[in-house]
Amino acid sequence: MRVRDPRARLRGWGGVGAMAVGCVLALLLLVCLLPAFRPAARGLGAAGDGGTGVTHGEPARAEAACTDPERQTLAPSGADGPTIEEIRSRPEEKRKLIVGVDQNSYRWGYRDPNSGGTAELEGFDIDLVHRIAEEILGDRNAVLFKAIPTDQRIPAIQEGRVDMVVRTMTINCDRLRDVAFSAPYFRTGQQLLAPKSSTITGYDATLAGKRICTAAGSTALSQLTADRAAGKLVASADLSVTVPSQLDCLVRLQLGEVDAVVTDGALAASQAAQDPTVALKGDAFTTEYYGVAMRKDADDLVRRVNKILVDFRADPDGWRTSYRTWLSATLGGGEEDMRKSEPPRPRYLRGS
Repeated sequence: MRVRDPRARLRGWGGVGAMAVGCVLALLLLVCLLPAFRPAARGLGAAGDGGTGVTHGEPARAEAACTDPERQTLAPSGADGPTIEEIRSRPEEKRKLIVGVDQNSYRWGYRDPNSGGTAELEGFDIDLVHRIAEEILGDRNAVLFKAIPTDQRIPAIQEGRVDMVVRTMTINCDRLRDVAFSAPYFRTGQQLLAPKSSTITGYDATLAGKRICTAAGSTALSQLTADRAAGKLVASADLSVTVPSQLDCLVRLQLGEVDAVVTDGALAASQAAQDPTVALKGDAFTTEYYGVAMRKDADDLVRRVNKILVDFRADPDGWRTSYRTWLSATLGGGEEDMRKSEPPRPRYLRGS
């Protein structure tokens, strides 16, 4: 009987094993390289096209580009374009600029119940809206104001319910994914508002166990959530109370349902002026800028608003007069106070 050499059998299996190992390595190499060649086309289920896939390249580029959100805007221009022409071509009775505003932010956008008559909207933001309407339509009163809550500012723009939002709206990278912004028109920062008798002293350990109210969709809520996760805000701070409109937080504070409110310092100062039992606690712990928000594809309108803001800042009867009229009582009327609220010299980093 012939006996097969066992070494030959081992050599045969060794060849098969080597082939198997080679195939596995090739397969791993293909899997690793595949994402690099994956097309970023919307038709493949990229975000924003209703698909279920995820495009990995585009978000990374968008985030990398957004290093100075307040400067991600277009250069000023006085030229007309399709968006402005569409506004101007509305039927005579509807030939108005449609603007989302607040009607409850004291000194910014509010109806003064003591003004008599129709109690028209007034405030710093309202002055700016009138200026924009005058430049675009030749009539400062050619405005249809739409009062919208804080959490509806972006949906109102995306759904075409308004041409723009002028509502103490902070420019940031997250919002730039959904809307376009003008250059900044005001500088502020997040600050705490609490009863004068409160033990809260500022954005510090005295917030332990305290109920803090913010508006849904606000930069205040985003900042607090991120700070707590990063250990910059005491872990026991309660952020569960959110409201549709920021002024609702003041009502909750007055009712004793929360211990503090976090909002823009400019708004908090106005609320403290409305209610002498509350006060600002500590300094602002962020730096933020308000901008006019518009549709992402409304390039001509963005450029025109930026041109109007340049003129508004330079006009002696523009930005500074509006500040003195509405904000000096709450933010201070001196030159140094005014400089703290003035936005930086604009730079226009967005190419298209």
